[in-house]
Amino acid sequence: MPTAPPPADPALISPEPSWRVHVAGVVTGVVGSTSSFAVVLAGLTAAGASPAQAASGLTVLFVMQGLGTILLAQRHRLPVVLAWSTPGAALLAAGTVPAGGWPAAVGAFALTGVLLAVTAAVPALGDAVARIPAPLAQAMLAGVLVPLCLAPVRALVAEPLLLTPVVLAWLVVLALRPRLAPPASILVALAVTLAVVLPGDGVDGPLLPHLAWTTPTLTWAAVVGVALPLYVVTMAAQNVPGAAVLSSFGYPVPWRSSLAVTGATTVLAAPFCGHALNLAAISAALAAGPDGGPDPARRWLAARTAGLTYLVLALASAALTALVLAAPGEVLLAAAGLALVGTLGSSLGAAVRAERGREAAVVTFVVAVSGVTIAGVGAALWALLAGLAVHGALALTRRGSSSPRDGAAPAR
Repeated sequence: MPTAPPPADPALISPEPSWRVHVAGVVTGVVGSTSSFAVVLAGLTAAGASPAQAASGLTVLFVMQGLGTILLAQRHRLPVVLAWSTPGAALLAAGTVPAGGWPAAVGAFALTGVLLAVTAAVPALGDAVARIPAPLAQAMLAGVLVPLCLAPVRALVAEPLLLTPVVLAWLVVLALRPRLAPPASILVALAVTLAVVLPGDGVDGPLLPHLAWTTPTLTWAAVVGVALPLYVVTMAAQNVPGAAVLSSFGYPVPWRSSLAVTGATTVLAAPFCGHALNLAAISAALAAGPDGGPDPARRWLAARTAGLTYLVLALASAALTALVLAAPGEVLLAAAGLALVGTLGSSLGAAVRAERGREAAVVTFVVAVSGVTIAGVGAALWALLAGLAVHGALALTRRGSSSPRDGAAPAR
């Protein structure tokens, strides 16, 4: 049975044309994609993808998140929107090629999808992830994001003429419409890239979408260093907040079916070089909130339109990849770093908000920023393990200090 949406307040419903709902869906799809596609390409490239494989990955992610969004919105009549895992892409961008190369990375992507699907079927797995202290997960994400958020600073110093328009666009739109600041900076960066590239040798590579197959393999280093951190950060930084967004607007969350669909689409996307899919969070608010229309019962149409928009944008995925690879310096990566500033700020805030146990979050953050690789495993997993060790030690110390000592009777 489809899940019933929250009842609409008749006083809030106006006879506005239905096209406004669909416009909200188009905005949701465009904003959610343009603000982070450069991060996705940076992550896939850092994991060992060739330009053709990175373009294939972007294409298949557009297609799978479009189909998954349409399926869930139509099935449940709820504004459920899927997205690629931007934190997961940032995790890949901050790491190195795993042992076993690109095929091993693809195998890790597929395993991540299996874990997501198993979480839908086995609640205990989701409970285990939920037991990871939220400050540690947020601290790990913040540490992963720092190198990307440093890119605008370095690029502005190295290429001030190219980066100044990008930074100014971000600042102006941030002051006026904060949600539109990330895509605004990306669009200006694309315009700067075109202005530099077109008078020269132009853009290399195919401009039409295509899919490139990679047969997945698995190595221990890829499982531990890619699949597990990718699963944890996708769950903690995307799926849980995405469910919270739906709940905040009064909608019941189709949790198990959403995880099943994101897991299945991730497994299907992996051999074609896509990394991970999940519930959208920030962009989902554009469809689930008032921007999606005055009638909450009809906002699922905005989500369905967002899914259709993803499918249309897939047609431009190869051209976007070619532009990113042709961009001078780190113009587009710098714009992506600007787009992640808000996420970095919220992650840092959530990591250190509680004074109790703050040391564990700080240790997690510092290890993640370090970028160390041990036994072929990147810093993200070591950061989480270090934070958990400190968290456990602090918990034992506090438990011991609160127990009776020297024969003293316990307090009543």
